[in-house]
Amino acid sequence: MTPEHENPPARRTYSYLGPSGTFTEAALAQVPEARDQIWRPVRNVGEALTDVVEGRSDAAMIAIENSVDGGVSTAQDALATMPGLRIVGEYLVPVNFVLVGRPGATLADVSLVAAHPVAYAQCLQWLLRELPEHAHLPAASNVAAAVGLVDGESDADAAIAPPGILEHHDLELLASDIGDNKNAVTRFVLVSRTVAPVPPTGADKTSLIAELPDDHPGALLELLEQFSTRGINLSLIESRPIGDALGRYRFVIDADGHVADERMADALMGLRRFSPRVTFLGSYPRADRAINRYPQRYSDDVFVEARDWLRGLISGEPGA
Repeated sequence: MTPEHENPPARRTYSYLGPSGTFTEAALAQVPEARDQIWRPVRNVGEALTDVVEGRSDAAMIAIENSVDGGVSTAQDALATMPGLRIVGEYLVPVNFVLVGRPGATLADVSLVAAHPVAYAQCLQWLLRELPEHAHLPAASNVAAAVGLVDGESDADAAIAPPGILEHHDLELLASDIGDNKNAVTRFVLVSRTVAPVPPTGADKTSLIAELPDDHPGALLELLEQFSTRGINLSLIESRPIGDALGRYRFVIDADGHVADERMADALMGLRRFSPRVTFLGSYPRADRAINRYPQRYSDDVFVEARDWLRGLISGEPGA
């Protein structure tokens, strides 16, 4: 069969928090392999990840952390409880917001503000200063907050939205650049079904979730020592309630390095011996491409030499 008669490759499907115009869509636009593929807008993180697990999508883009409000708890909890998922990449999106209302509205008319909870947290100081008596109406996404004003389904007087919303909908601009932190950034991760990690690049991150074996003095320190004694820096550690009893927590961890690195592999084996449950979420290139730094005594060669030395002791090699 000649090439011109061959079937074109099947298009891949990517789920993301919609509708069109969200910051999540902006993150997905950074993925080269997602271009010219099928983008499937969904209503929440759980739906996006369920699409992947059940095969409706090949991957999902979700927000996992932002520089103002910390980790996105809904995403962390979903990754902790939904098996068969793997983070394959991370992407950073600068965050800026506007306040919009229906045509003809003014800032003085606003008492109820629709906003995604993360966006609301990132604009809270501005809102308290300019609209001290306002109330918050949670929305599924930044764009959905604004669209609700247009289609009449929202009782809000105004909405916090991305600046690009004015290009798609007839809305009144009430205020620009209302974010409290001008350097605010949201970190997104691309999640697929379980696959082997991509090869290490030297600028990598490993994400995982671990539980403590029991509640005793120093338990968290023992967990952290699995990394510190191997020269591994943690860029994120957050606790989330397991939900089966008060005082029971799981820890969401981002560690600098790749599972193929000797020091990281050794740390994960130590963590596995210590923790009753470890969920490996993936090793993937860092979005900032910053090279992982560590003392020479934690290089791969040192771990390999130590393992060879022990093997020599066990086998009775002369001079071992």
